[in-house]
Amino acid sequence: MKEQTEVGKLKEGKYLLVDDEPCKILSISVSKPGKHGAAKARLDVMGIFDGVKRSIVQPVSAKVYAPIVERRNAQVISIAGNVVQMMDLESFENFEVTVSDDVIDRIEAGKETMYIYSMEKRKIDFL
Repeated sequence: MKEQTEVGKLKEGKYLLVDDEPCKILSISVSKPGKHGAAKARLDVMGIFDGVKRSIVQPVSAKVYAPIVERRNAQVISIAGNVVQMMDLESFENFEVTVSDDVIDRIEAGKETMYIYSMEKRKIDFL
């Protein structure tokens, strides 16, 4: 799910869709309007799920899509290698998430943890 917004209304820490990947805005710099053009905004963003840094330049009045990012709670059911099976505590839906080696040490079976859900993707979230 996504919603349409203007580049000029975006703020640091919010989310933006770049190449169909939900990204968190790291920094915004706005240039002044010139003699023949509108003000432009340079956005430095990082993908939530892939961790790739991206940079885009758009006019301030341009329309872009912002993904709807939700933080939800889930219970860890089992851990097998780098695959964690979890159950959402609201919908009781079971799903699997692949995690990296440094995150796997912080997860225990039977415990509750937060995860990020956006654009049909999930990632375990440690604040």
